[in-house]
Amino acid sequence: MNQGGNAAEKAFDRRAIPTHASEAHWHASDGFALRRIDWPGASPDNPRGSILFFPGRGDNYEKYLETLDEWHRKGWRVTSGDWRGQAGSGRLGDDAVTGHISDFSVWIDDLEAIWSEWVASTPGPHILAAHSMGGHLVTRALVEKKVAPDAVVLVAPMLRMVGPRLPLHILHGAAKAMLRLGNPKRPAWKWSEKPGEVPKHRILLLTHDTERYEDELFWRDHRPELVMGPGSWGWVERAYASIAVIERTGAMEAVQTPIFIASTSFDKLVNHKSCVKAAQRFPKGEFVKFGFEARHEILREVDEVRGRLLDEVDAFLDRAAPRKGSDKA
Repeated sequence: MNQGGNAAEKAFDRRAIPTHASEAHWHASDGFALRRIDWPGASPDNPRGSILFFPGRGDNYEKYLETLDEWHRKGWRVTSGDWRGQAGSGRLGDDAVTGHISDFSVWIDDLEAIWSEWVASTPGPHILAAHSMGGHLVTRALVEKKVAPDAVVLVAPMLRMVGPRLPLHILHGAAKAMLRLGNPKRPAWKWSEKPGEVPKHRILLLTHDTERYEDELFWRDHRPELVMGPGSWGWVERAYASIAVIERTGAMEAVQTPIFIASTSFDKLVNHKSCVKAAQRFPKGEFVKFGFEARHEILREVDEVRGRLLDEVDAFLDRAAPRKGSDKA
């Protein structure tokens, strides 16, 4: 098992950009600048393929440097980036802490454009991978036929959020009512007494690994532009609207892409049962379940847990998207 603890992994500095990775920007059609980071792949003359990875809401690629570098060392050409309006890609709200979006379709349009350019410039097979809200956006792009990857990896995807056990239309209706009560860009939940300060018990939602959790705090201190807190009421309302899109009858069933989903039943942020159901609805869906040993950020869990996840991902990609020119390709 890849337990994240061999000599190479121990030597990796999660608090520095690797020397073989490069940071740059994409520019959307409207000129908006989106951060990106690229690894060339450890075997450029015989590439395994290419992986494009997107993080979750309020997230940044710095948190996933360790995993991205592991894929690079396995021969993958790796790229990651921010979603518009968060991390180092600007803000769309009224302040630097609250995450806002006018509609999730803005992110889908960005993803479609980025995907098209990236596929044209990288070796296949082409893999689209994402965490949390990134997993929601990838799922929506798939059901709307905006992207056509060879395989997809979704880790704790935000297909529904943890919350009241009420029908989606009632939850959406309540969010619409909150929009009418004030500025859609105002925070939808409390972050902390001091704006931008991380809540004391936030780690209990994300990971059991204290050191990996503290890596995020390091990056927030050294790159203040990465700091983001709650989502806006506009984000919440548009999230429910977007969930309705991906849950439409027949939407997931029409996707023929091989899809790997990993989720934990102890997730306190995204709804685990929605992940199980999605894996069943996708014709080529595969599912790996974690329990009490894993919190929301499975890719940033303790070595044994994330090692199991990465082993499962490797096995899935060997089946679903073998190296070009191999007997299985």
